[in-house]
Amino acid sequence: MTAAVPKPSVLFVCVHNAGRSQMAAGFLRELAGAQIEVRSAGSEPAHMLNPAAAEAMAEVGIDITDQQPRVLTPETVKTSDVVITMGCGDACPIFPGKRYEDWDLDDPAGQGIEAVRTIRDDIRARIETLVANLEGTPHD
Repeated sequence: MTAAVPKPSVLFVCVHNAGRSQMAAGFLRELAGAQIEVRSAGSEPAHMLNPAAAEAMAEVGIDITDQQPRVLTPETVKTSDVVITMGCGDACPIFPGKRYEDWDLDDPAGQGIEAVRTIRDDIRARIETLVANLEGTPHD
């Protein structure tokens, strides 16, 4: 009998945790299922999700309306295997041994649905690549 391999955890971080990081988390939950632990947080979390982000995700069959913006804590970063930042600058603490990626994405805040769809589609492509890269990778 083989020992169970712990599933990797991925943390998405943006400033408000209301748009980009929530869309990325929604896609990862949808595409990876229970194979990857999905987290998201913001350096300055908003009070609610960006309605245009929720609408854009609903258009592709993913409901993120049950998610709430959360504050980024050092502990959340420390206990994640992969940390993906999206425009939060130096707000994200750095811990040795973690995989960090910075995704240069437009902020959907204040943008219309057309612009948010473009951001959504960019995020989806990046998530598909991330899932392919994480499959079969052992994690501590």
